[in-house]
Amino acid sequence: MNYIAHIRRLDKDTWADPQPLSRHLKGTAELASEFAADFNSSDWAYALGMAHDTGKATVEWQRYLRGKSGFDYDAEASSETHGRKEHSTSGAKLVEDLFANPCGRFLAYCVAGHHAGLADWSGKQSSLRFRLQNASAKDIADQAKTALKPLCPKTSPWPFSRDGLDVSLWIRMLFSCLVDADRLDTERYENPDAYQKRGAYRSIAELREDFDQFMAEKTKASGGEPHVYEARQLVLADCMAAAEWSPGLFSLSVPTGGGKTLSSMAFALKHAEKYGKKRIIYVIPYTSIIEQNADVFRNVFGKDVILEHHSNLDDNETTVRSRAAAENWDAPLIVTTNVQFFESLFAAKTSRCRKLHNIANSVVIFDEAQLLPPDFLESILETVRLLADHYHVSFVMCTATQPVFEKREAFPRFPGLPEASVREIVQDVPSLYKNLQRVDYEFPDKDAPPREWNALAAELVTFEQALCVVSDRKSCRELYAATRQLTKDNVGTYHLSALMCAQHRTEVIAEIKDRLEQGERVLLISTQVIEAGVDIDFPVVYRAMAGLDSIAQTAGRCNREGKLNAQGKRGKVVVFNAPRKAPPGFLRKAVETAQLICKNSVDNLTEQRLFENYFQELYWKANSLDKKEIMKLLKLEPDYGIQFRSAAEAFKLIGNDMRAILVPYGDGAKRIALLEKSEVPERVLLRKLQRYTVNVYPEQFAELQRRGSLKEVLPDIYALNSQSEYNTEIGLLVDEISSNPEHFIKTVVSLLD
Repeated sequence: MNYIAHIRRLDKDTWADPQPLSRHLKGTAELASEFAADFNSSDWAYALGMAHDTGKATVEWQRYLRGKSGFDYDAEASSETHGRKEHSTSGAKLVEDLFANPCGRFLAYCVAGHHAGLADWSGKQSSLRFRLQNASAKDIADQAKTALKPLCPKTSPWPFSRDGLDVSLWIRMLFSCLVDADRLDTERYENPDAYQKRGAYRSIAELREDFDQFMAEKTKASGGEPHVYEARQLVLADCMAAAEWSPGLFSLSVPTGGGKTLSSMAFALKHAEKYGKKRIIYVIPYTSIIEQNADVFRNVFGKDVILEHHSNLDDNETTVRSRAAAENWDAPLIVTTNVQFFESLFAAKTSRCRKLHNIANSVVIFDEAQLLPPDFLESILETVRLLADHYHVSFVMCTATQPVFEKREAFPRFPGLPEASVREIVQDVPSLYKNLQRVDYEFPDKDAPPREWNALAAELVTFEQALCVVSDRKSCRELYAATRQLTKDNVGTYHLSALMCAQHRTEVIAEIKDRLEQGERVLLISTQVIEAGVDIDFPVVYRAMAGLDSIAQTAGRCNREGKLNAQGKRGKVVVFNAPRKAPPGFLRKAVETAQLICKNSVDNLTEQRLFENYFQELYWKANSLDKKEIMKLLKLEPDYGIQFRSAAEAFKLIGNDMRAILVPYGDGAKRIALLEKSEVPERVLLRKLQRYTVNVYPEQFAELQRRGSLKEVLPDIYALNSQSEYNTEIGLLVDEISSNPEHFIKTVVSLLD
């Protein structure tokens, strides 16, 4: 029998020449081997490529393929094509039979999962143990077995540690190489035009030329305050010098407004060119600011160079090539989110894992590194260490409030990075922070009572331009309502929170920026969505007591460009005790830790030792830095068991309890209507509607359902029924409206008054 891997139909009655199975196995093996060279595992990846579809080398599966496709049709074969015939498990069984463990087991995870994803070793019927126990490789053609047997890798690429994530990460990286190679070789046969459109991006060296030219022109046109410009130039010079240092772990501690976005890119480009890194991956915590940073890079490199990979991306803004590159991150410059980056690193699904091998041999920049989630910090830091040690990744942890990620003698149980492994890029951090001190802080006295909203609102309206940040959505609305009542005609008074969809927030921020630049009145009441990375500048900022990092990040929205310094003044940052405590859990512990630090008469947040003490104390107070026991699930057991799928399901940076609701804000109403009618492809519409989505807690979702406010436009996809329940000032009306009709009418009247 001439074994075939794939059949491509040209039209109703004709087919292209089938892809021989031997050619597909070899093509996949060669691509996978090339990908795995970045982490010294080419022989393992080659064996995987040759093994992954050996389950197709059976008479039964070949008859199934021919019958299903209609190629080489015969009635008997056609009658055997009911349902899907699985081939991965028999291939996994073959590598277990041919290769001694652990080699056979390691390869079996990947072969068994190259369509369905990495499985748990034990537990359910879908577990790899159960599948292998009920599988047989006896029907696989002898020539496939003969070709595979000599390919067993002899040694591991480095001595593995069984105690951490070393083996599980390596298997996932091999799996990534296999999945990407398999998909690419299949695409090369089935859709050669799409395959040809991949790649052809400009080189790192060419991107650096563009960057240097942009920075030269920016220097010529430099404006703003001289002391800010000089500080930014010092940061840039330090980044260029540090780019010569050997690859590894770096920190970039720069006050807000110190130019860290462009300076970190300068470091990454020069470092990548010097050490042969293939790409730069810029990881940002919030989708609310990712577009802002991507716009900065587009101004430097042009539109077609940057691959954005995040949920807010509109399909109208993408190309065929960029959508293909998003599948495997085969581009020189990637801008993505914490959620996409880290959940992929712990994923089990093929679609998420496919890109992982392209993280190897890259430069990764963590913007706002202090926002790495504490509940997963142990597994994240362990993975960062492994990627630096074995996968040739250089990391830059970039923030104004640098956390302590290294082990400390005073905190022996902290599962951090090796002591003194992180090198600071800025040569004189204390002087930089002192020179860029643009605000004066007012902290509450030790026993100061909470500030009531009405009193605080009366104080805020005395300013022409002021920002006040509180710690939860309800407080934000209460203070906004109190402030709104005191402002004449409500002109220039704004609300900002995550109960407003992304499109709504973007438009409000743009309007606020314009009014600030024109010197017009602006009073903004916001949750912490404004804190990190939003390029906005107020002369006065109020902040409800929070973690020191949150206070400092909010202060970064005050006198950001140093314009007040030119007048011999500074911005004003007032920290106050709010009437409502911060939400319980880590946020409340952050507040308590900040209050403890502030007892020592702190009058500014320019000394990095304060943040070292703060984060060390905060991490010590955490109940667990591995709340979901990711380390336990991914640890190699004595029988070589690893719970890949359970770990992937547990590693969710955004809690599974939040429910997304589509809201009829702006074009959202029209797009929801189109989705109901299915007039355009669902995938495109759903992508567009990401910008018109609000996440709510389960109890809020239940209340919306009780009062009949939601409609199910697709299975398990809900949209708001009425535009009256989405206010153009404050967003989704969850708490303001109840299922009581009289309360509903009063609320609507008060909002329209």
